[in-house]
Amino acid sequence: MNSNVEFREPPYFLRWFVLVVISFAMFGNYYVYDSISPLADVLAKQLKFTDKDIGLLQGIYSLPNIVMVLLGGLIIDKLGTRRSNLLFSGICVIGAFTTFLKGDVALMAAGRLIFGLGSESLIVSITTTLAKWFKGKELSFAFGLNLTIARLGSFAALNSPSWAKDLYVSWQGPLIVSFVAAFVSLLAVTIYFFLDLWSRQKFTLGEEPKQEKIYIKEVFTFPAGFWFITMLCVTFYSAIFPFQTFAIKFFQEVHFLSRETAGFLSSILTLSAMVMTPIFGFLVDKVGHRAKFMIIGSLLIIPLYPIMAYTKISLYIPMSIMGLAFSLIPAVMWPSVAYLVDVKKLGTAYGVMTMFQNIGLLLTNILIGYVNEITNGYTLGMWIFSIFGVSGVMFAFLLLRFSRKSSIFDLEKPKLKT
Repeated sequence: MNSNVEFREPPYFLRWFVLVVISFAMFGNYYVYDSISPLADVLAKQLKFTDKDIGLLQGIYSLPNIVMVLLGGLIIDKLGTRRSNLLFSGICVIGAFTTFLKGDVALMAAGRLIFGLGSESLIVSITTTLAKWFKGKELSFAFGLNLTIARLGSFAALNSPSWAKDLYVSWQGPLIVSFVAAFVSLLAVTIYFFLDLWSRQKFTLGEEPKQEKIYIKEVFTFPAGFWFITMLCVTFYSAIFPFQTFAIKFFQEVHFLSRETAGFLSSILTLSAMVMTPIFGFLVDKVGHRAKFMIIGSLLIIPLYPIMAYTKISLYIPMSIMGLAFSLIPAVMWPSVAYLVDVKKLGTAYGVMTMFQNIGLLLTNILIGYVNEITNGYTLGMWIFSIFGVSGVMFAFLLLRFSRKSSIFDLEKPKLKT
């Protein structure tokens, strides 16, 4: 390399081009994750899949992520983000490909498991990539825009019965589209791979942030408040994502809606999160009262499931309220951990939360599929979701009581001074 080459920061347009490229990788990743829900009734009709089978296809995604929260960061540190992006995206492509090969539940479940093996680690690797390119710049805005584009993948998948209606004559058609989405993700990280290599010869880039490691012994030092938040995380997400697994099929069979309308209703959660999560985050930073907001968010979802199960009310009302809760709880819950856990232990704290979250999603998807099957309906499953909401209120209340008794933590105050 010529030692006389003058190194400088990459230009503004290059940073944002990188953001767009790797955001397409996230778009494809989110699309594949949400591709099963709108296809549930087709799988039932054409392949005779039961709700247990459908719950397995969605739940098994979480199984490898129970372990990958421990290993993913180590792999990224070892390989670097360029190669990690390629590795994890390649695994996702293999998983998506395996899923549409044959209408066999075991093979499709294996495909979803392989996809899960790469998916969550790809998200971490891409987040690390953004930190390298935008640290000291517009990092928060870049993160937000990246997540917005990623959630557009979920929105596109849930609404695919509308824009890809002709493909739903066969169970394979929509899954081939999800494979294409995974391949687009791989293509995007391949473009980034060479773009990053070229940029390093021309410009000065930030060092890749090291992944925060998970140290099991630190878990025993966390305050009770952390565990209340963790259990709220498990119960709340177990009430939302497994519901979404069966939501479109439920809307079709119980409320006699078209697949297109059912898909849009399910996507209201994604739309709400895209718009309202940053707004709620800004609000809570200003006013505090985090535990109280978590109580409110958990309370909101409790009556929604029985209402949808027993009444013919316009589903736009309960789904919009659920969207508000789905925007509020994550906006408050995840940042609250930083008020309870030392910054040096945050990697362990978030890793533990994510691990328990994935255990909850795995078990709940399988449980609801089994319950729907043995009861030949959705009512009991909807009550289980409401019970999760009640449990969430209980854990949020315990968090509030813990916060009031503690003089160390500032959970209910406005954002920490920096």
